[in-house]
Amino acid sequence: MTGLRERQKADRTRRILEAASQLFRAQGYDAVRIEDIAAAAEVSAGTCYNYFSTKGDLLLAIVSMEVEEVIDAGRTLVDVPPPDIAQALGGLIRLYYDHSLMYLSKEMWRKAMAFSIEAPDTPFSQRYTELDDMLAAQVCDMLTALKARGLTRPDIDPATLGQITFNTLNQMFIEFVKADAMTLDDLHRTSDAQTESLAALLRV
Repeated sequence: MTGLRERQKADRTRRILEAASQLFRAQGYDAVRIEDIAAAAEVSAGTCYNYFSTKGDLLLAIVSMEVEEVIDAGRTLVDVPPPDIAQALGGLIRLYYDHSLMYLSKEMWRKAMAFSIEAPDTPFSQRYTELDDMLAAQVCDMLTALKARGLTRPDIDPATLGQITFNTLNQMFIEFVKADAMTLDDLHRTSDAQTESLAALLRV
């Protein structure tokens, strides 16, 4: 019975998050009420409030779902990276960018970023920072894997360079989110050019 209850809870949670994502994207974060989300998810408003007290909690859960999924997908690349630095790093970064709009719109990302900056001591901000740290760690893992295969210069520090690489790709993503007219293709072109330049410095 415990297993069944956990599966039912997980299913309800997923339905609520998917409904929230769809409504936030379609109507805008500010226009949507938790009651609207509950109705779309086919659960009672009370059930929705039991799982998520505020819309901010829902937004953070959607961001967490997005990042956790993309990190899971990235593990395959890190475990067996392409035999070229630009392809390996570029593939990982492209995966991050392509997945970023699966559950969140640019407006939702702007809200999440603003919440994390406006109140740095809140659980929202702390979790958002933790998610960024998880992504940065995976970039470091990729560089560690490439170095272990002898594809990079032996004198590089994967931890330091990985953090620098993540900071750069994250800043490019912020610029992408800020500009409604900027497309994913625009973002990829900018990122690919920078990744190729970085790879040229790292190759043996």
